[in-house]
Amino acid sequence: MKSKLFILLVLLGFLSFPVLSQEKTKKELKAEKELKKQKEIETLVNAKNFVFEAQKANPQGGRLLNLDYNTYFLKFNEEKTTCDLPFFGRAYNVPYGGGDGGIKFEGVPENIKIEKKKKSYLIKTTIKGKDDAYNLLFTIFFDGSASLSVNSNNRGSISYDGLIEAPKTEEGKK
Repeated sequence: MKSKLFILLVLLGFLSFPVLSQEKTKKELKAEKELKKQKEIETLVNAKNFVFEAQKANPQGGRLLNLDYNTYFLKFNEEKTTCDLPFFGRAYNVPYGGGDGGIKFEGVPENIKIEKKKKSYLIKTTIKGKDDAYNLLFTIFFDGSASLSVNSNNRGSISYDGLIEAPKTEEGKK
């Protein structure tokens, strides 16, 4: 009776061993995937060429707003940066008619400063648009998520949460 019980326990041990080894490989695959994403983000940051897609807006003194459509972006490049983000908040000095109410500009970033933290990058820069100057502060995490804080002379500050990705080429590929 004891020998049958011993054999049964040994068989159960052998049967559960492949399950444990699969868990280890799943963890290894996840770690490899995270490392690959981290290297991709590091390459984008060092090249100073990426696209920030806003998913949420957090105006000063307001509540968090989900942005339903992925049409809001900031294409960052050290030669030309293009921004099309919604704005919710207080405007101090806006021309009569106010335009379309968003933060839209094109310009060349000045004084780009990149700082690597434990789990993120900080990028600070200033861009002069047609009617305003914008101070941008990116916090880019290794998993591709990011936040962007925009301060300008003519509007209240606002921050956005979203994702960083490689810019699409003209053929539509990354």
